[in-house]
Amino acid sequence: MREQTPRVKVSVENGVTVVTLTDRKILDEISITQIGEQLYALVAEAKTPRLVLDFQSVSHMSSSALGMLITLHKRVREKKGEMRMCNIQPAIYEVFVITRLNEIFQISESKQDAIQSLA
Repeated sequence: MREQTPRVKVSVENGVTVVTLTDRKILDEISITQIGEQLYALVAEAKTPRLVLDFQSVSHMSSSALGMLITLHKRVREKKGEMRMCNIQPAIYEVFVITRLNEIFQISESKQDAIQSLA
């Protein structure tokens, strides 16, 4: 039996839900599904979600992970919420630029900037 590891750390700062992604590599479908389910549940629980995703630990992400983020963003917007991303490594940010997701997602340099923009 495989041990379940929490793939995200959730905290609340200034009324903003901060989700720190703890996996270095978000590549396989199982990880992406688990992370997605945890994030979708947070959005479902919130009346008006205000979410910051902190990518500080993440060095690699698959295209499926991008798909999960797009779905998450859509769900947040459907509830009139807002989402920010922060601490994205240059290699991952480059993918966001190539796919033009940097035009859809609001990306902050630091977690503090992201929280302040929502608080």
